Amino acid sequence: MLNPISSWWRRRRLEQAHARIDPGRWRALCAELALLDGFDDVTLGRLCDTAALFLREKAFEAAGGVRLDQRTCMELALQAALPVLELGLAWYRGWHAVIVYPDEFVPVREVMDENGLVWVDDAPKTGEAWYRGPVILSLADAQTGRKRTGHNVVIHEMAHKLDMTDGAANGRPPLHAGMDPAAWAARMQRAYDDLSRQADAAPELSLVDPYGATSPAEFFAVVSEQFFELPHRLRAAYPDVYTELAAFYRQEPALRLKPVSGW
Repeated sequence: MLNPISSWWRRRRLEQAHARIDPGRWRALCAELALLDGFDDVTLGRLCDTAALFLREKAFEAAGGVRLDQRTCMELALQAALPVLELGLAWYRGWHAVIVYPDEFVPVREVMDENGLVWVDDAPKTGEAWYRGPVILSLADAQTGRKRTGHNVVIHEMAHKLDMTDGAANGRPPLHAGMDPAAWAARMQRAYDDLSRQADAAPELSLVDPYGATSPAEFFAVVSEQFFELPHRLRAAYPDVYTELAAFYRQEPALRLKPVSGW
C-alpha cells in the first residue's frame, strides 16, 4: 500500500507537470508516434504522465539555432518515457538537461580510450549521452521516431543513460532481482559476436544495425532501439536478446505492435 504522503506528493507532482499542457495534446501526439501503437488507454495515460514528469524535471536547451516549441519537447519526452514506463523515472536520476541541435552536431573534444590513448573526437553525431551530464540530440534525427524504422536516437541515448546507471557504459544496466547476470552476459555476448562477424562479412544482410558491433555499450543501445521499434525483427535475429530486454524493460512490444515489412 502506498504511503498517503507519498501518494499525495505524486498526485501533486503530476498536477504541476500537467498544469500548462492540455491533456488532449498528449493523446494527439501519441497517435502520431507509431512505436506507441497498441497501448490500452490506462497504459497510455501512464506513459503521458511519465512524459509530463520528464518534461518538468529535465531542462530542454536549444543549440545551434534550433527552435524548440512545446510540441517538439512533448514529442521527445514521450519517446524518452517509453523505456522507463515500467521502471520508473528514477532510472533517469542524476542528470538534468536535454540539449537539442537542429541536425548532426560535432562536439570536438579530447577523448581517452581504454588503453590510455588520447585522441580528438570530431565525428558528426546524431546523439550523445554523457555520464552525469546531458543527453544531446539532433532534432532532425529524433523526428524519425515518428515512424518505425528501427532507428530511434532518443531511445538509443536513453538506453545509454540506463546502461550508465551503475557508473559504467558496458552494455549491462543494473539488472532486476530474479534476472540472471550470467545468462544476460552469455546471451548478449553471443549475439554481439555474431553481429561483429556480420559487420565484417556482409553488413548489408544484417537484421540488426551493424553499428551495434562497435562496442557492448553500443550493442545494448542499438538492440534497445530495435526492441521498441521493430521487436519482431529483433526476436527473429536474436530471440535470447529479445527475452533479456523484455525482462529488463518489463515490456513486450512484440505483443502490442504489428510487424512492419514482414517483421
